[in-house]
Formats: sequence, structure tokens, C-alpha cells
Amino acid sequence: MVKKLGRRGALLVFTLCAPAWLLAAPADEVKALMESDRAADAYALGKRTPDALGDPTFDFFFGIAAIDTGHAGEGVLALERYLLSFPDNVSARQQLARGYYLMGDDARAREEFEALRKLNPPADVVTAIDRFLDSIRLREDRYSLSTGAYVEFGIGHDTNVNAAPSSVNGLQGVSAGSLKTPADFASLGAGGYINYPIKPGIALFAQGQGERKFNDNGDAKQFDLGNYNAAGGVSVLRDKNLYRFSVNYGVVTLGSNTYRDATGASAEWQHQFDDMQAITLGAQGAQFRYSTTETRVNGTVTPMDNSNRDADFYGVNAAYKRLFSHRWEPILTLGVNAGDQRRVTADPLNSALTPRTLGVNATLTFTPVPKWGVLFGYTYQQSDYKGPDSSLAFLDTRHDKYDAVNAAVSYLYSRNISFRVEALFSKNRSNSEVYAFTRDVYAAKVRYEFK
Repeated sequence: MVKKLGRRGALLVFTLCAPAWLLAAPADEVKALMESDRAADAYALGKRTPDALGDPTFDFFFGIAAIDTGHAGEGVLALERYLLSFPDNVSARQQLARGYYLMGDDARAREEFEALRKLNPPADVVTAIDRFLDSIRLREDRYSLSTGAYVEFGIGHDTNVNAAPSSVNGLQGVSAGSLKTPADFASLGAGGYINYPIKPGIALFAQGQGERKFNDNGDAKQFDLGNYNAAGGVSVLRDKNLYRFSVNYGVVTLGSNTYRDATGASAEWQHQFDDMQAITLGAQGAQFRYSTTETRVNGTVTPMDNSNRDADFYGVNAAYKRLFSHRWEPILTLGVNAGDQRRVTADPLNSALTPRTLGVNATLTFTPVPKWGVLFGYTYQQSDYKGPDSSLAFLDTRHDKYDAVNAAVSYLYSRNISFRVEALFSKNRSNSEVYAFTRDVYAAKVRYEFK
């Protein structure tokens, strides 16, 4: 985001508009390096030639190079000198506003961005300005009460709503009515948050979100899935470190019944190395408690007691996020997680249903053109269960390997309304064919955000 205001455009505008007598060494050398996307080299050259400070051309290009390489203070000073000579240069004001933002001078950054917006710049610049202004508002939320909410509606198709095998083929414990079931669906979701600062850098927060899927046919309606989660806690900001401590509650519903509820707590530490990269470490603990659900096969309803799945869960996770200097603003996130479910009942089946898990994930997002976003993701999860499973020969223990690839394209119609199409392609491999399945989900959604 920090370079979205058109560094290339700024360089081009300057080159076209600047008088020829301004383009003199070392200013033209710094300019050439910037046009080659070599901001670090341009900054280093500028530092070696301090006598050039005060030359408007040098100040313009050195100022942008300094901001791009994390020396926003030097960049702001250089651009302020340049604007004394050329106060009407819009490109320089764009870069100056960005420099103020990176320095944390939100008041002057907002003033410059709002002034630029009144000049009716191109659509991509307006979009970038709005993103900066939104980010400034979020930073100001550290010191004032803030709230937000959204509602979302979607339609789609699920090739396997019950995550079941596609054929029986003599599989033990699998009836013809428990096979892969496709369905079209509609979904409805909503969420919101509240943030209340109690002193600079320390805030109380609460958030919640929920989504319900409604399948379109009778056999599939028993697999209508609902996910509802709420959390509340405290966040502490110290320089480049953010700490979050929260208590959490979640409910999963299946059909008209509650399937599972989870009560737990989590702790998270996020460290921002610089404007381009950060790491997050987290730990969680929760109690999983399962309820009785109903299974409908050929019109016959059978209650199913799921309490033998009850477990206490402990997990850890880590993530690394990296932003890249490219006009598409790519962001790469890499994650790893590990978890352990521990049995809490004397039922011998409890061990067969409680796994240890280990997973990795990767997500790449980018903005190829203004208002459009693209996402690609990959998830791998390995689950090793702890007790013998009756569906396996010689009562072996179950081992699963789950892979999923997902993609999404979104369009920001306005600051409040966005559209998204998404797809998920997944496959679960298991040493028991009872648990092996493939599943593809396609959806189109519209979201309204209250800002």
C-alpha cells in the first residue's frame, strides 16, 4: 500500500515537466536509479553526495528513495525543500503525504491526502488515498472508541456437503445413504467489532462473526453448516510489538442441532520488523464438547451421540508476512501450526477420534488493477489419531493427510460494497477409505461494510 500512490507516475510526471537545466549529475544518476527500481542504490548514492542537497531535482528523487528504503524523515525533509520551489507539483505532494504517514505524523498525512483527493486525481490514486485514510483512522482507533460491522450474502455449489466417500465398494460401516452428497446452497454471514482504548497503547476489544449455509435439497439440509465465534480481550502495543490476550467461544451447528461448542483462550505476539515484513506467534487452548445430532437416511431419522469426541485442545502457530515492492502490491503469508487433542472420557473410542495435527499454509494476495484483488492459497494438514479404529484392518490407528487449494477474486465497488467469487478444491487421503474424500466448493458473495 505504501507505494500505491504512483511512484513511477511521479517520476514520469517530474521528467516531463522539469526544465532541462535541472537534470544535472548527481541528480540525474539518482533519477536513473529510481527509474530502474533501485531505490536502495539511489539512497546510498544520495548519502554519498550531500553537497547535492538543495538541488530541486536531487531533492525530489532522493526524497522518494529515502521514503522507499525506510528513511521517511530524510525523505520528508528533501520533499519539503523541493516544494518550496515547486509548490504546485502534485506528485511531490503525494510522496510527501506518504512520508508523513510512514513517520506516524497522521495529522499532516491526513491533511495532504484530503487536499489531494479534492483535486479529482485518477481512480487508482483515489483508491490508494482512501486506503491510506482508512489506515490512518485505524491507527487513531488506538486512542478513541471505534466500531465496525459487515453483512454478507452468497450463493454457491458444494460437491460434497457431508465430506463422505464417493462409493461404498464394500467399505465397513458405510451405507449407500452415507455417500458423497452434492448441493447448491445460499449463505448468510455477519460480523462486527468494538475497540475501546483505556490508555495509549492499551485497548479492550470484542469481536464476533457468524455464517450459516443453507443447502437446497432434503438429503443435504441435515448438513446445513453454521459457524459462530466470539472473542474478547486486551491488546497491548509497545513500539513494534503487539500483544493480544483473549477468551474465545465458538459454536458449530449441523442441520438444526448444535454439533460442537468450544470454550478457550489464546495469546498472540506480533512483531513488525519494518514496513514490509512481520511475524506472529500464538498459542491456544480450548475445550471441545460435542452434542447429539440427527442423521436422516431415506426418511429415517437416527440420533447420534457425539460425546465420545469430547477433547481438550492445545495448539501453537507461527506466521510470517512479507510485502513486496511491486505495483501489484503482492503480500505473501506463510504459516505453520501444531495441535493436540487430549481425551477426556473413558470411552475407548475417544482415543480413535482425537488426533495430533501438524499443518502448513501459504497465501498470496495482490492487486493487479485498482479496486480488484486476487488471492491464492494452499493448506496442508496432517492428522494422526491416537487409538485403534474399527474401520481399519487389525484395528490400526487412523492417519489423514488433507490438501486444499483456494482462489478468490474480489472487486471493491465502493468503500462499503464489495463482490467476491471464490473456489476451494480439497482432498483428504486416509489409510481408511471411510474417511477419504474429495470436495470442491464454489461461491459468489456480496458484502456490505458499515464504515
